[in-house]
Amino acid sequence: MTTVRAEGEPVDPKLPAKLAAHPSVQAVLARRRAGDAMDPPAVIDAAWLRALCLAAGADDVAAVSLDHPDLAGEREYVLSALPGTRTLVAMAFRMNRDNCRSPARSVANQEFHQTDEQANHTARDVTRALQDAGYRALNPSVGFPQEMDRFGTDRIWVVAHKTVAVAAGLGVMGLHRNVIHPKFGNFVLLVTVLVDAEVSEYGQALDYNPCIDCKLCVSACPVGAIGKDGEFDGLACTTHNYREFMSGFTDWAQTVADSEDAADYRSRVTDSESASMWQSLSSPPGYKSGYCLAVCPAGEDVLGPYLEDRKAFMNTVLRPLQDKTETLYVMPGSRAQEYAERRFPHKPVKEVTGGWRPPASS
Repeated sequence: MTTVRAEGEPVDPKLPAKLAAHPSVQAVLARRRAGDAMDPPAVIDAAWLRALCLAAGADDVAAVSLDHPDLAGEREYVLSALPGTRTLVAMAFRMNRDNCRSPARSVANQEFHQTDEQANHTARDVTRALQDAGYRALNPSVGFPQEMDRFGTDRIWVVAHKTVAVAAGLGVMGLHRNVIHPKFGNFVLLVTVLVDAEVSEYGQALDYNPCIDCKLCVSACPVGAIGKDGEFDGLACTTHNYREFMSGFTDWAQTVADSEDAADYRSRVTDSESASMWQSLSSPPGYKSGYCLAVCPAGEDVLGPYLEDRKAFMNTVLRPLQDKTETLYVMPGSRAQEYAERRFPHKPVKEVTGGWRPPASS
């Protein structure tokens, strides 16, 4: 570490002669002597940081201290990712609402993934700018890739973006377990940047919940994962909605392994299911529903049509998703199976392990 003379002039660190003679080392030391390598401000200006994030492509941004009590569960993972982290910068990115609401899953999934890419690119640009300003910073992925070496033993995500966004004041967790932004509603994707400095002003948690308690997310979920009383069946949600992500892929791979031949495989897996799995393997994986997000009318920019004509809103947004004929994936004997068969008899129900259970022993 560079020491400083009494009069404030930097003193070169003690280095081995061979290292000190290296051209790169000499260039760095020369810049320090000239005063060109000054330490950045200890506290990042909040207005500067906000302008940086918005210019990079974010639609809203707020910072929160890692010492925030609601982030106690994040601390270990954050410090492992970037030792010395002091602040988490939460950013929100708007999605196109009608794309997300489309019964055509290809349209909705493309919107999700394109916004994912935008968020990742913006977070990387912000991280680069913070680095260039002299700070240490890191941007974990919006979603995938994740830490799959920890799968089955620990959580696989570096930072919980929703938890951070709520603590920073970007929104409140809704009944459907999506963060509802007060202006943009739940049509947002979130990303977090870690930085090793404090910020001059931190966000404040919202003093109200943007959720209007309409329960449309309860009506839209095809496997009954969302309860009217706030209960959430995470296993039902992941088994169906994430069918073509890691757990569903494991189940599908086991089906391939268990099949005696091509004919046996095709008796277990339809051609459209094989094509859909191939598509998810060759491009970003597709969500099977996400209908809870699609129908949510909360948020100042979103709420108008629902307030003007609630019946029309349900006929144009909710009913097309409820009426769609599609396969629902459920665990055998689960509450989700009972709900799906009773509530949506026109939707075929298929029993799967979801990759959560080991294959049965012979």
